[in-house]
Amino acid sequence: MSHFSVSFDRRVGQPPVRLLALTGELDAHTAPDFEAALQACLDDGDVRLVADGSGLDYVSSAGLGVFMAFVEPARDGGGDLKIAALPGRVFEVFDLLGFPTVFDMHPTVDAAVASF
Repeated sequence: MSHFSVSFDRRVGQPPVRLLALTGELDAHTAPDFEAALQACLDDGDVRLVADGSGLDYVSSAGLGVFMAFVEPARDGGGDLKIAALPGRVFEVFDLLGFPTVFDMHPTVDAAVASF
């Protein structure tokens, strides 16, 4: 069984940004947890989202699909889903699949938050 956790907290700022800290392996077994967290953010009216990937060890196509499913709803609400602080191996997967052309990706969480 895959180990994965997502914690989310509101970061104070103008405009307010919701930070989601991802840890472990984001795969077909754990993607529903990430999906539920993102949906909870949208349900709360939070559309400025930063996924902190610094704790990710692995991401599968199912995990990548969750990112793809939620970027448009966030943007349609006037926000965005930004990706930050991915470890090198994980970033390579995102890069290979062209995510940097679709997503606003940053080397640090602070840079992602500041880009709002």
